[in-house]
Formats: sequence, structure tokens, C-alpha cells
Amino acid sequence: MKALILAAGYATRMYPLTLNKAKPLLPVGGKPIINYVVEQIEKVDEVDKIFVVTNQKFTEDFRKWADTIKTSKELVIINDGTTSDEDKLGAIGDIDFVIKKGKINDDLLIAGGDNLYDFDLRDFVEFFKKHGNSVGLYHLDNKEDLKRFNEIRFDENNRIYHFQEKPQDPQTNYFAICLYCYNRDAVKLFEKYLADGNNPDAPGYYVQWLFKVRDVYGFPMPGTWYDIGNLQVYEQADKDYTARANKK
Repeated sequence: MKALILAAGYATRMYPLTLNKAKPLLPVGGKPIINYVVEQIEKVDEVDKIFVVTNQKFTEDFRKWADTIKTSKELVIINDGTTSDEDKLGAIGDIDFVIKKGKINDDLLIAGGDNLYDFDLRDFVEFFKKHGNSVGLYHLDNKEDLKRFNEIRFDENNRIYHFQEKPQDPQTNYFAICLYCYNRDAVKLFEKYLADGNNPDAPGYYVQWLFKVRDVYGFPMPGTWYDIGNLQVYEQADKDYTARANKK
């Protein structure tokens, strides 16, 4: 299994904080956000290589960061060649770019470089090994909040039968976070998805397309989750993770 951390965005909503620093490299609780992602992947024995995809603007910063991180996995930084929010490839475009550049012919674990969660990632991988193509799900108490994300519905066997990005009238409390496990077959289908002219941006759009042609399963994750999408969430995550670090 290979792992891919998405870190090629420009995080314009968090300017000026991210004007000259990639969002996954921002400190939370005393260390870069992406460190927590790598630490989770480090636990997964099945993963033998971690790809981090970034852009031209921040490639050198990630290469310097890579020299500081401790991991037993092979770590590869990939520059997608973009220079601004205007010419970015989009998350799905970046995934396809890395699949081709890295010649990936394996199962693939994909994680957002700006997502923090405290459950054990090994549980998610075990779920994938049992079910197949899998998506990490999170429960929000207020359905209205799903309008900013997506809505997902699944049956008693956790098989997804409905997925909608930015729903206008969400009917459930679950949505997909940026955490996916795809088998080799689904990894190969990224090229077809893009060739058919589908949206290259939010990775959820791929799930929205994939569940209609392949079985995809939802893994309701326990614990807390932060999507560092704005300054308010970033400050809260930093406060909470600093408090946790001080308790150790």
C-alpha cells in the first residue's frame, strides 16, 4: 500500500498566514499539522511509501521539512508544477498526477495534509481490508453544517448509496472527510474520471462518481476531527492540541 498526503493547495482563505507558508506546515501544538498525519500513517504497517504532493511555490519548504521528520517509510515530495490558485490542478488532478508520476500500481491511502483526527488510522485500514474502497466519515450534530461539506448515506453494511457535495437540503448527519482508501482497480479509474471531463477539484467528487460504478464503504470515525479551513478552526486546533501536549 502507498500513502498520499495532499498538500498542494494555496489556502487563500487563510491569508496572510498562508501567503508564504503552506497550510500543512503551520504549527499546531508545537509542530507542523502534517507531522500528525505522518505519525498516523507511520502506524500502518501496510504502507511502505508516503508521497506528499505540493506545488512549485512550497516544494523547497516541504523538502526541508522532510529532512526533519522521523519515519520508517520512504518519503517522496512531488511538485505538481503549479504556481498559484489560478493554475492549480485540483485535489483529484493532483492525485492522478502522483499516480502517474509515482507509477503507483497498488492500493492507495489518501489523506488531507490539513486534517487532524485522533482515532487510530490502523482501524480505518483494517476496515478497508475487510470491505474494499473506503471513505472516512464524520458525524455532525447539526445537519445544516453539512452544507459546507457534503452529505453521505450508507446502508446497514456501510455501503454508500448516496453522496452529494455541498448539499442544499442534507437528510443525514454524516459527511466524508479527506481520508480515503482505494484498491488498485479504483486507483486506475482516476484517469478515466478526469478523461470524461469530471470535476478535478474536491476529492469527494470522485467518490460521488465512483460509488455508481464500484462499491464504496463508509467508515464512521470516532473521536474529534479538525479541517483547518479558516483561521478560527486553526486557532482552536492549536489551542486544543497545545493543551493535550501540556498534559503529557
